[in-house]
Amino acid sequence: MVLVLSRGGYCPKDRRQAEGLVQLHREIEVGYCRLVTISTDNITETSEYRSGVGAHWTFLSDAGRKIQKDLDIAEYTDPLHNPMIPYTIVLEPGLIIHKIYMGYWFFGRPTLEELRQDLRVVLRKCQPDWDITTPELKAAWQEGHKDLFYPYGKTYAQTIGEQDSKWIRKSRWQPAKTLERSTSRSDCYQEVVALSSFARLIAGHLG
Repeated sequence: MVLVLSRGGYCPKDRRQAEGLVQLHREIEVGYCRLVTISTDNITETSEYRSGVGAHWTFLSDAGRKIQKDLDIAEYTDPLHNPMIPYTIVLEPGLIIHKIYMGYWFFGRPTLEELRQDLRVVLRKCQPDWDITTPELKAAWQEGHKDLFYPYGKTYAQTIGEQDSKWIRKSRWQPAKTLERSTSRSDCYQEVVALSSFARLIAGHLG
């Protein structure tokens, strides 16, 4: 998963980053990964931010600044907006942190190619069938051990559903409010309450 902690839609740097991620998100979807953006915008601003950049991934609102406070990442140089310092975080399954990019300056943020390379490393590590040319995997397939191959004995629908539920459960984030959707898109905007377990996990790497 790629997690973007954003200042919000008012920031031209954040909007440009999100615009660049629009193309990468199409690759992330077919690569069975996830992309999530969280900002301190309220729900209406979050909806406008997402629509304005043409994004189709999940945007979450943390207008109460729970994440900002838990991680101690208030951008103190901007007391007017009081946003989070922008971070882009690449996570392995189980919310294990693979890499963190600090994006106070725009070129501190990852390029699309850097994110591709990060996801390649993560998937190579966690997918047992990454290289199906090996004699061992060929033999396993011929012997009928297809649970070693994606989707690992599950239906595709079950796999996607489990990924979503694990994100909520393991991070211990609870959706507080849901914005009524004005389009047919499956994603919804949620006001997020970030509990301390995941905050401490990231804070240990930011400190």
